[in-house]
Order: sequence, then structure tokens, then C-alpha cells
Amino acid sequence: MAQIRPFRAYRPRPGMEKKTAALPYDVYNREEACEEVKRNPDSFLAIDRAETQFGPEVDTYDERVYEKARTMLKERIAEGVFVQEDMPCYYLYEQTMDGRSQTGIAACASIDDYLNNRIKKHENTRADKERDRIRHVDACNMQTGPIFLAYRTDSVLQEITARTKKEPPLYDFVSEDGIGHRVWSISDGERVEAVRNAFERIPAVYIADGHHRCASAVKVGLMRREAHPDYTGEEEFNYFLSVLFPSEELKIMDYNRVVRDLNGLTPDAFLAQVEERFTVEKKGKQPWKPVRKGTFGMYLEGEWYELTAREAIWSDDPVKGLDVSLLQDHLLGPVLGIQDPRTDRRIDFVGGIRGLEELEKRARSDMKIAFSMYPTSIEELFAVADAGRLMPPKSTWFEPKLRSGLFLHDLGER
Repeated sequence: MAQIRPFRAYRPRPGMEKKTAALPYDVYNREEACEEVKRNPDSFLAIDRAETQFGPEVDTYDERVYEKARTMLKERIAEGVFVQEDMPCYYLYEQTMDGRSQTGIAACASIDDYLNNRIKKHENTRADKERDRIRHVDACNMQTGPIFLAYRTDSVLQEITARTKKEPPLYDFVSEDGIGHRVWSISDGERVEAVRNAFERIPAVYIADGHHRCASAVKVGLMRREAHPDYTGEEEFNYFLSVLFPSEELKIMDYNRVVRDLNGLTPDAFLAQVEERFTVEKKGKQPWKPVRKGTFGMYLEGEWYELTAREAIWSDDPVKGLDVSLLQDHLLGPVLGIQDPRTDRRIDFVGGIRGLEELEKRARSDMKIAFSMYPTSIEELFAVADAGRLMPPKSTWFEPKLRSGLFLHDLGER
């Protein structure tokens, strides 16, 4: 039973939503973040990445950065840029990209469900990345970036979503990258209760994207529990900001690989070793995108190849059978010597949103060889999480990305 409850969101006043909405803080490096905030000072990125308000002499993780985030957020609330809802609500958040729409429910999820594995994970987190968001959330006393959660499609929630979307939206805008965004409020008592009850019948939800934001939000909640040993569990710090999407509407894109060298092998010797585990078919100069599971595109020396995993290396194991695992376990590791893709600097990862041309560009510049992947499916993600296992790094790339700044969750008493 998942505890998914409504909340009194702070959200942009009408007319400010397009200027405020920002891509997640971690899709930018510092230089890119500074350029984006310079272009649009109203962007919530200025608060999510408050180092943009300082020169390069101030470290990204300096205490002054978090204090600046807190001050800027308080100022925008005082100026009326953000207004708080009078009563707890759910929200529908629809995103449209390339003619495809996905509609999630913005709400607050329970840190206890995370701790008890009713909110299931499929990735490890890094302590250094957690520390940054812990400090940011704690300083602002606000969760600003929603966690992208998924659930198996539910007919009651489908019906409520369809009915609500017939009403006028609170927000309706197209962001600079061409993504359409629409938001509706679910505030009447009957519908709010129906949404709450529907989620209580759902045995588990899954983190699709935002493992570090989620782990950080949970740890801030646990810090607040220590500070308030008489907590009841109803306090806002026991919950974290989320948007929950039905699985059938989600699309996972390919997450591709580029490698710096051939591990001392000549191209012919490399291809000979690859053919021990994969069939290899030359495809020519045109970029090759895999069209089914177990196949891979490979770009080497200006030529594209199709690799097909031989039957001997297939696996029914939920992790070992993933395409990213087949490539890692039977080519990147044993042939190219990439033993730990998390730490090896000879490998890099390219999100599918950048296209295959980016793979060619990298292979002609700072890298030697590129691999295009068939996307991991949402059912594969569910199977790994249900088994209590973890995916290899960079297994999934979700698009479109949730925007920060459209919904803020106040944690209440410190």
C-alpha cells in the first residue's frame, strides 16, 4: 500500500510558470547553468544552482551557495512569484514531446515507503551527490525538484485523469525546447479521496528517475525526525515531492556508449574477438539504430556495424539479460577492458536525446568507438526492482525531463 498524499504546493503565480520552470539541476555543468541563468534570471535554476550567483572563486558546494538559495527562495515567495495553495491538492502534470504525451500525478510520497521498499529502486546512489541536495533541501526547507516515479497503470486513476483533463488547466505553455506542459489541480474532496484510495491499493511504485534527489529527501526527513523525536508521521518532512506516471505512457530512450580506444587491439583483432560472442554485419556509412532487443549498433573507423548477441550469452536473469549487461559483460569488459564503467575514464555515456550523430562526432574526436543501444523497457526496470537488484550504470534515459519550480513542497517545522 503506497501512501501518496496531497499537499499545499507553492507554485508560480499565473504568468510566471514558463519563466520559472527549469530543467533538473543535474543536467547542467556549472558553466552551462550560469549561461542559462544569465539568459533567464527568473529560471528556478538560479535557486537550484545558486552558485550561478557567484564568481568562479566561490566553490559550488560553499556554504554561502546554500544560504543564497534559501534567501532567493524566500525573496521570490515574498514578492509573490510563488503562491501557496489554500488546501492540500493533487495535480496532473502533462508533458508532450514529439506528439507523445505522458500525464503524471504530482503528490507527496512517504519516506517510510522508501525505507520499507514499497518505493523500489534500481540504481545505486553516490554519497557526494546526495550531500549536495541534502544541504540544498535543508537550507531551503523546501523540496524543489520532483522525483519521477512510475506505477503499473490503474483504471481508477486513468478515469480521474481523463475527467480532470476536460477542465481548464492552471498552466499551459511550451518551453524553449519545444516540450508542452499543462497542469491541472485536483482539489475537490471526492476526487482527492479517490486518488488517495487508488494509490493505497497499489502495492509498489518505482523510481524511474531521480534516485539521488529521492535518497536526499529521505535523509533530510530522517534528520528532522531526529530533531523531533515526538514526531507523529503526519509532518510534511515525512513526505517528499513526486510526480507519478502510469507505466504504459512512459518511454525510455537509448543510453549509448563511447570508448576511448581499442584496448591495444588492431581493428581486425578487435572484430575477431567480438565475433566470438556476437554476429557482426557491416552496415555502411548510415547510422545504425538497433530495432530489437539483443542487437547493438557499432561505429568504428567510419563504418557502422550491427552486432547480434549469440544465443550462448543470452540470460533470463533480470540484470544479466539486460542489453546494457550483455554489452558490458561480453564486450566492454572482456574485450575492451572496461571493468568498472562507473569509474573507468575510458568510457563515456551519451543520452539518446542527442542522436546517433553525436556518437559519430565523439568517435571522430575524443573517442575511438561508439555503441548504439536498444532501449531498456519499463517492464525490465520493474523486473529488476521487484527482484531487489540494481541495474548497471546509465541503463535508462527518460524523456521528457520533469521541470523544477512548478511545484514546491514546504517541509514545515525545522
